[in-house]
Amino acid sequence: MLLKTEGIVIRSKDYGEANKIITLYTKNYGKLSLMARGAKKPKSRLSSISQLFTYGHYLFFRGSPRTMGTLSQGERLDSFRGLRQDLAKTAYAAYVAELVDKLIDEEEQPHSLFSLLLTILKFLDEGKDPEILARLFELKILVMAGYKPEVDRCVVCHSVKGPFAFSVKEGGFLCQRCHHADPQALRPKDNTLKLMRFLYHFDPSRLGEINVKPETKAELRHVMWLFMDHHTPLRLKSRHFLEQMGQFWK
Repeated sequence: MLLKTEGIVIRSKDYGEANKIITLYTKNYGKLSLMARGAKKPKSRLSSISQLFTYGHYLFFRGSPRTMGTLSQGERLDSFRGLRQDLAKTAYAAYVAELVDKLIDEEEQPHSLFSLLLTILKFLDEGKDPEILARLFELKILVMAGYKPEVDRCVVCHSVKGPFAFSVKEGGFLCQRCHHADPQALRPKDNTLKLMRFLYHFDPSRLGEINVKPETKAELRHVMWLFMDHHTPLRLKSRHFLEQMGQFWK
């Protein structure tokens, strides 16, 4: 069957001397793996549309669900050139793409994930704050993948009255009365938890310029990564690289 869809390349790996296997996150079919025959050849018509982060229209053959399809042709809509010319942008884009690849199963289609991924890549390309974009994407995709943190009320008694701590073990905000539920709960600054709640509910397409202190961004990253380490099976190469880059910049 010949199918057509919008898609974004979230993974691309060499296969043999001339071929590539690409993983697309698509608008219509969720995550797909496709064989791109001859894509490694410089003059191949599949070469440009098989590059990582490429957004385009893709035409592919597939026999049955859950089987690898074959890429036939495509039209590139955006290559996000700026992502490839800046190491930090590339690193964050790779992190976002790997989150999709590892958290979302083949052909699973969480509502609005395609538009979210496209929006985040565009904003990264335009130079918006990559730390804010990464935290925004983490919060949204964790909910889609079934790892929702509680950021609106106490995870134990459901009180909406703060101040709150954050319990990694319990999976969300913890009010003062319930601190006994997790003596090891994190106690980030109030502004950090407010930012977390704001990003959780925020419509990414409306993102303008957000000025956040470096220490607040660092504290939120610490909270988010501890939560993800505890509640998900993720061990991402791209995150390790971001951690290494952070040490280098320090």
